[in-house]
Amino acid sequence: MTSSFEIETHADVPAEALFDASLDIGAHVDSMRGTGERAIGGVTTGRIGLGETVTWRAWHFGIPFRMTSRVTALDRPRRFVDEQVAGPFRIFQHEHLYLERDGVTIMTDRVTLASPVFGLLAERVVLVPYLRRLLTRRGRHLVASVTR
Repeated sequence: MTSSFEIETHADVPAEALFDASLDIGAHVDSMRGTGERAIGGVTTGRIGLGETVTWRAWHFGIPFRMTSRVTALDRPRRFVDEQVAGPFRIFQHEHLYLERDGVTIMTDRVTLASPVFGLLAERVVLVPYLRRLLTRRGRHLVASVTR
């Protein structure tokens, strides 16, 4: 089984600026300061692109994790998808959508995941709320970094 969730972030910034910030490795690292996340392989600086990978090292739940993701779809400035190719999840897909309407950008994060260790109940009770908080914080940080 898989679990899915969606988060919307509204921002008074151009979609292109938020899209580009979302692909920037440094902006991602800054937004994840609380987890000690850093890029240790693949694209480790600048903007990641279609077909490229990045390997992350971070601490979650007091445990060190490594995860390698690949950008599998990219349609600037509307959509990109990154998917885990190695790491702690059986499935982890993160679709990023950007829609600009009346000067406001709606950034939507759609995440689908499956854990090899936890059952569906634990995913929905522990992992999904945790990831939801993490990505909400990341979205706020990205918006703030673009509006500076």
